Amino acid sequence: MADNELAIKIRGLKKSFKVYYDKSNSLKERMIFWQRNRHENRVVLDGVDLDIKKGESVGLIGHNGCGKSTLLKLMTKILYPDEGTIEVNGRVSSLLELGAGFHPDLSGRENIYNNASIFGLSKKEIDDRLGEIVAFSELGTFIDNPVRTYSSGMYMRLAFSVAINVNADILLIDEILAVGDANFQAKCFNKLKEIRNNGTTIVIVSHSLDQIEQFCDKSVWVHEGKVMAQGKPEDIHMQYLEYMGEVRRKKEVLLSGMTPVQIVESQQNESTLRWGSGEVKISSVKAYNCNKEEQSIFYTGEDIRFVIDFKVRDKVENAVFGIGIYRDDGLNIFGTNTKIEKFKDFEIKEDGSYEITLKNNRLLPGKFIVGFSIEQGDVPVDYWKTALEIEIVSHSGRVGTFDLEHDWSFSDKNIVK
Repeated sequence: MADNELAIKIRGLKKSFKVYYDKSNSLKERMIFWQRNRHENRVVLDGVDLDIKKGESVGLIGHNGCGKSTLLKLMTKILYPDEGTIEVNGRVSSLLELGAGFHPDLSGRENIYNNASIFGLSKKEIDDRLGEIVAFSELGTFIDNPVRTYSSGMYMRLAFSVAINVNADILLIDEILAVGDANFQAKCFNKLKEIRNNGTTIVIVSHSLDQIEQFCDKSVWVHEGKVMAQGKPEDIHMQYLEYMGEVRRKKEVLLSGMTPVQIVESQQNESTLRWGSGEVKISSVKAYNCNKEEQSIFYTGEDIRFVIDFKVRDKVENAVFGIGIYRDDGLNIFGTNTKIEKFKDFEIKEDGSYEITLKNNRLLPGKFIVGFSIEQGDVPVDYWKTALEIEIVSHSGRVGTFDLEHDWSFSDKNIVK
């Protein structure tokens, strides 16, 4: 890609910080407690290469401490790299720490002039935009009060209003899209969309994956100071959530002090989680997407295929296979079995498996526990209530447990569409 097509070009970027275990704060303390200056060099970014095209909207994702915010500060030249280069083409406006540079004893109006000048605007440019900035902040007559009298929400609204009205070529945003009340947040988001549509390059650090999917062309997953993956937000977020889910499961194992096998065995011995007469035992449960890939995170509307393997200790006649889905707070939200679905009873003689596919699943974002059962008539042979955990993600914005089909209608004479 030609350099003139790039807003930001990063090559071989490295940054580390000294982290002191117990730093002395005065000369006296340094003399008496000389051992307090022990420290370690912590590498935050380690060889990052990244291209961001002009007009592109990019989301930076990753766990806390992975280097996202440091990368953004290097782009703004608040920090400088130990190694590597950053080329930034255009005027930069950053929303990293809203209100940095505000003087508490000056009025909101006076702080607009001070803060906008930091972004490179002349007095005439600020004069031309003052009305728009004040109107967007919704501060009204409070604009001439000292900012020390502002609530935290008023303070943040003013700072946000200044930062997004400087007509920058590149806008860098770090976790600040929760400014003010719900109405103001919606207005901020719509304003950012307008800025993006006007061709401004935008880079956002956020833990809200839905927000990034709605807004960004590309996601960049930063992990342990490196770019782990980048590409279409929906694809990268699925990889990220799968990884974080695996990390969470490993932590749970470590915190429990048991091996995964011991955890399964303890669940089998816990009567509230698994029970039955034991002639047939469910040996494994897996979930697959429509591409036959095993995974634990699915989108609303995606097919989920469960494959349940079982081992036979003794023959079972009149067998019934079942499934139950529970919200993570324990609420039973769905259940059925082959008897309800009018299948004939089965006879189990040897090891085998059964499958069930949730077509176009309508679950909304959340974590769910899926249980499976084999029964003989109405008697449980193996009922495993906590066999599998899945997570549902969506970028529809709808909330609840199920995405219900629905239609809207309006009276033509009362509402202009």
